[in-house]
Amino acid sequence: MTDLATAVGSVALRNPVLTASGTAGYGTELAAYGPLSALGAHVVKSLAAEPWPGNPPPRLAAADGNMLNSVGLAGPGVGSWLEHQLPALRGAGVPVVVSIWGRTVEGFAQAAAALRGVGPPVVALEVNVSCPNLKDRSRMFAHDPVATAEAVAASDCGLPRWAKLSPGVADICEIAAAALGAGAEALTLVNTVPAMVVDPATRRPVLGAGTGGLSGPALRPVAVRAVAECRAAFGGIGIVGVGGVATGRDAAELLVAGADAVEVGTATFRDPRAPWRVLEGLATWCAHHGVASVRELVGSLHD
Repeated sequence: MTDLATAVGSVALRNPVLTASGTAGYGTELAAYGPLSALGAHVVKSLAAEPWPGNPPPRLAAADGNMLNSVGLAGPGVGSWLEHQLPALRGAGVPVVVSIWGRTVEGFAQAAAALRGVGPPVVALEVNVSCPNLKDRSRMFAHDPVATAEAVAASDCGLPRWAKLSPGVADICEIAAAALGAGAEALTLVNTVPAMVVDPATRRPVLGAGTGGLSGPALRPVAVRAVAECRAAFGGIGIVGVGGVATGRDAAELLVAGADAVEVGTATFRDPRAPWRVLEGLATWCAHHGVASVRELVGSLHD
């Protein structure tokens, strides 16, 4: 039997399969489809310091087997989450990673401050810097190393910080270096790719906000490259790979590229049992290939 235990930075996990922020709800929404306790961790949908309404509908669109979303980081805010969703997660037996975002550096600081001292089951903070920076003409924080560093540094609340980066940059290692230098102990690679779908009959974008983020199978090679580049550049840091993971083999590919763990996202919209299916598939793949421990896979591309 394969030893599935892994670690992302200082955070030890029973296995490397996590949910992806924005695809599995804020609390125990997926518990009807499988035991959350069987997963490595549950990453909640990104939370701001205050409630945020998000973008106008339509918010989702199909794109050749992939998905575009322009939900716009809608959410109830950290305070509401602490009161209404966290209690159920305390009894679910799964480590929780809280994803936060802000429209300003101060917004990141406020969201993080609300989580100071939160305690188990929260084990880490995923700092979603792939969001618009109001003080920089709404350019993404993750598109600028200085803005990325400021947001990550402002999110210090005593929890390990994982910086979630955008692939839409010329040099992701430059942005990653800024995040790590500002206190992140791990990288989540990658967020969605900015994209658009147009209805030629109406001559209008399909999404209410015009553009959205592309996710699904097309994103996996992008994520594999980002993971491989950052593992080669930064050695033993923590890395979480995310993008198009739908099978055990997909997970193994990202692990070999350099990820310590993977997040399952868009596949969950097609099949809410996807995280458990990926976990089972990864165990089967490892057994078939004689892998005694998933740690043997991590970064083996670079051996």
